[in-house]
This record gives sequence, structure tokens and C-alpha cells, in this order.
Amino acid sequence: MKRSALTHLVTERVLDVAGRLFYENGIHSVGVDLIAGEAGVTKKTLYAHFGSKDALVTQCLKRRDERWREHVRRTVDRRAPATRRLLLVFDALDTWMPAENYRGCGFVNAHAELPDDAHPGRQVIGEDKIWLLGCLRSLAEQAGAQEPHKLAYSLLILLEGATVSSSLGVVPGAVGHAKSVAKVLIEDACG
Repeated sequence: MKRSALTHLVTERVLDVAGRLFYENGIHSVGVDLIAGEAGVTKKTLYAHFGSKDALVTQCLKRRDERWREHVRRTVDRRAPATRRLLLVFDALDTWMPAENYRGCGFVNAHAELPDDAHPGRQVIGEDKIWLLGCLRSLAEQAGAQEPHKLAYSLLILLEGATVSSSLGVVPGAVGHAKSVAKVLIEDACG
């Protein structure tokens, strides 16, 4: 196997392990010894690939963001009417929750653990939320909403609230309930 292919495999394995451990246990409670051990690499190799734990955290957040964006894009069928596409974002969250967000939003969890605004992971977290808001606003514009930014704000708040309620088990079917409220808001804004 060529060196670059091997390097890629090691990087991917470390990102898989670290991303899972950070999400399941929290960033601060997971050390590089545990990550290296579970990934089957040495700490030296881990640091050679990522430079620092902060850089590894940032890469894990970027990777999660890329997966979430791709999941939303795949779920939001471009052939559907724009009002339907707005609701499909809720379907994307509903299918994401059991596998990827069972402990709540990984970005919100990381945000709580990274209080320093200068941490590079904070930028990734902000970019994720800004991207989703922009996606919702674009879909609201396409749907003919009179005030697309206000509709996008409301839908983002519903999505975030559904994520928290679902992960805590407070509201059974939280995403479905949020989608029902979103449908009324969309009809009102686009009608």
C-alpha cells in the first residue's frame, strides 16, 4: 500500500474513533491516549497527523458538519416543491437523530465544552448553524415566503428545539411535532 493511502486510512480511522468518543463521552473527558489506543495508533502518530487535540477536535467537527450537510442535501429532493423541501429538512433531522444525534446536537454539545471563542472548533460550530439558517432562508425564498429570513429563523428554532426535546426524551416524536408546527408557519408565510 502506498504511503499516502496508508496515511489516509490512519487519518480516517483516528477521525472515526475520536469523533465517536468525543460525542459519546464529551471532549474534555477523552484523552489522546484513549483515542490512540482505540484507533490502534501511537500518540506520536496521532500528533503527527493532527498536531494537537484541539486540531483533532476541529477536524472531527468539520467531518460531522460535512456529513450533516450531505445528509440534508440528499434528503431535500430538489424536484419537490419548495414548500415541501422546507419540510424535508425536518425529515433529514428525524433520520439523523437516531444514529448521529442521540445525545443531542453534537455541535451544541461541543460548543458547551469549548468556551474559548478563539478555539477553531467554535468557528466550525458557527458555520454549521449559519449554513443551516442560510439553507432554510434560500428554501423560504424559493417558496415565496413574504419574509424569508423570519421564516428561516422560526424553522431553525423549531429544528434546534426538536433536537433537544428528542435527545432528552421529553417529547415523544419531537421532530414530527416540530414539523407539524413548521407546516402551519410555512403555509402562513407562503400563502
